[in-house]
Amino acid sequence: MPEITVSMAAGRTDEQKAGMMRDITQALVKNLGVDADAVVIQINEAPLAHKMKGGKTFVERAAAAAKK
Repeated sequence: MPEITVSMAAGRTDEQKAGMMRDITQALVKNLGVDADAVVIQINEAPLAHKMKGGKTFVERAAAAAKK
C-alpha cells in the first residue's frame, strides 16, 4: 500500500487539494501497478506564518511581493 504525505503551505482550496490527490493517485496506479483503493494520500498544511523560505516567512514573502 503506497502512502504519500504532501507537506505544503496552507491556502489552497479543497477542490485544488482533491484534484492534486486524484492526480497523485493515478500516477501511482499507472507507474506502480497498484489499485487506487490501495493508495493513501495525506496533506500536512502549515500556516503561512509557520513556513519559511530564504529566511522569510511566507507571510513576509507575500507582503514583499505585494509591494512590487
